[in-house]
Amino acid sequence: MRSLLVLLLFVLLLPANDLKTCQSCHPIIYQEFTQSMHQKSIPKKDPIHQAIWQKHPAHAKGEYTCAKCHAPQTSSPDPEHGITCISCHTIIDIKEHPHANENIYESKDKTLYSAQKGMENQKITYEEKSSWFGLVKTSKGSPYHDIDYRNKGFYTGAVCMGCHSHKQNNKGFDLCRIDAKGASNTQENCISCHMPKVQGSTTTIQESRTHAFHGFAGVHVAPKMLAKYLDLAYQKNDQNFTITIHNRAPHPLLSHPLREVILKVRYKHQGKWQTLPIHTFKKVIGDQGKPSMPWLATETIQDNMIQANERRTIPFDKTLTQGDEIEINIGYHIVNPKTAQKLKIDPKFSEFIPLKRSYYKIP
Repeated sequence: MRSLLVLLLFVLLLPANDLKTCQSCHPIIYQEFTQSMHQKSIPKKDPIHQAIWQKHPAHAKGEYTCAKCHAPQTSSPDPEHGITCISCHTIIDIKEHPHANENIYESKDKTLYSAQKGMENQKITYEEKSSWFGLVKTSKGSPYHDIDYRNKGFYTGAVCMGCHSHKQNNKGFDLCRIDAKGASNTQENCISCHMPKVQGSTTTIQESRTHAFHGFAGVHVAPKMLAKYLDLAYQKNDQNFTITIHNRAPHPLLSHPLREVILKVRYKHQGKWQTLPIHTFKKVIGDQGKPSMPWLATETIQDNMIQANERRTIPFDKTLTQGDEIEINIGYHIVNPKTAQKLKIDPKFSEFIPLKRSYYKIP
């Protein structure tokens, strides 16, 4: 009877604010998630989103047209909660559309979907057993919800494609588009890269050594995880030298138009360091040849971003000699400085964030 009351309370309260409920059994995941950009997906929690949204025509009308992905569990024009645990764990399918894909959610019962190796064909319903006249009790599953491991989308990253596949504005222009091939791979996909296995138990009910990282590695959180898919190399030639950047990710190094990648190179010759010209890689969208807000954009004005699986080689007009040294530093701005200044976004979001550094001494 007590279990039924707890379960009923869970079902009634979860849609409003499921984090505290989930925290009781998933404290490590809860802590990671509260720092993630999924949890900070609404204007109130993300100053960058807020700065752009305040200029959107729908904002003046008291609407929130980003809610489909940014706050799917609410219809409020000024939501208090963004993406929650049930936003992802109740997705049963993805419906593809030209404008933007759509998540299809489970609404009939208390089933949450997840992935676990070795459990691909099972659905776990909570069960409690007593033996030895009630002295020994064993349980299976969660007292709060059923767990269905049979949803194949959670094993490939296809579950991410409801929100992260593509988005067209009302002018039919692609604001962003991620190749779905990277989400369909069973070995390396969105989940394996952005939610890698880290130390710590998934739940307090059944201890495990590792769990999927719910901070969602990206430009805001854990950039070192992104750096794992980035390689740097140099080549000495007779009249110059080159730096090669290899992006092994199945998507552009950074896909958001606000971002920009920065390559800094300096070299030491005859005991003196010299800084070479900075190289910037970015995608700029706009209208009639000028940058614009996303809802006004009709064209890509510039796109020299390092693409999926691309090797980009940049020449430097310097002749290297024995004993010279090269230092390569590649990183990014979450918001490019010009845009941040124009939108009055906190300058801290335009600070250089290093991704990878390499050092070479010419033999």
